Amino acid sequence: MVLDQTNNATNAAHLLRALSNQMADAVERVSPALVVVNGRQRQPGSGIVYSPDFILTADHVLEREDDLTIQTHDKRTLAAQFVGRDPASDLAVLRVTESGLTPASVASQPARVGQLTLAVGRASEEGPMASSGIVSSMGGPLRTGRGVTLERYIRTDATPYPGFSGGPLIDAEGAVLGVLTTGLINGIALAIPIQIAQQIAEALIKQGYIKRGYLGVSSQLVHLPEAQRAGRTQEHGLLIIKVEDQSPAQKGGLLVGDILVALDGHEVHDSDDLQPLLTGERVGKEIPIQVVRGGNLQILQVVVGQRQ
Repeated sequence: MVLDQTNNATNAAHLLRALSNQMADAVERVSPALVVVNGRQRQPGSGIVYSPDFILTADHVLEREDDLTIQTHDKRTLAAQFVGRDPASDLAVLRVTESGLTPASVASQPARVGQLTLAVGRASEEGPMASSGIVSSMGGPLRTGRGVTLERYIRTDATPYPGFSGGPLIDAEGAVLGVLTTGLINGIALAIPIQIAQQIAEALIKQGYIKRGYLGVSSQLVHLPEAQRAGRTQEHGLLIIKVEDQSPAQKGGLLVGDILVALDGHEVHDSDDLQPLLTGERVGKEIPIQVVRGGNLQILQVVVGQRQ
């Protein structure tokens, strides 16, 4: 009995040591792609080498758009050029040419609730900092304080210390799951899933900003009785209660009392479904919108406006 207890304790110690080493290895693996971002007077932020010439960071750590520098893992200070920012997702992109930096590895699978993670930041020349935790929830869409819907977000109980914003949330292999930020919802620590962050980064690199569209309507969620679904199966839609003058919706023929059920082939069950569809390449383009009007399904063509 005593021997069994000793063996169990020894095995537990070996497992704990192996896990500890794996987590330390994960931080070491991502460290070359982790930079200090000097873009404000107070605490610097962190950044991730997204591609050989580009750095992903948090928008709120950039209080200026010129005289920017980064510090690399090997303690080089390099000039950084501002590329673009998206306050709605609290992401920004910097360009650093001929840095010789290796991009971070991106996780092949999305984060999962309960997954062991590390929040990592580099806010000084002393090297990386890390805290461990799990993915406590996956959520979205999330309406941010800027009135824009964030499609997905990761919440973790790993502690993001000052300067961690813009740094990565990584898995046990050192691959990036998301970009950390405390700048979206009253200082709450969230991570933007890396797949979404990459899409935003590509748009910022291409045009310097994110296209976000609007229809110019006010709406409310309504239940669709089976007899009024016009052959559709969805149970909810958006009742149009106001159409702004000279708005894309008015020009496209939407009326108060219409029930919006689909946009560009995607079902719309509530406003959280609608907002993510009014972005990117749809902005400025004519798209089909399906509405139930008087119990009949109608298809209208509406040019999505661009929000200024």
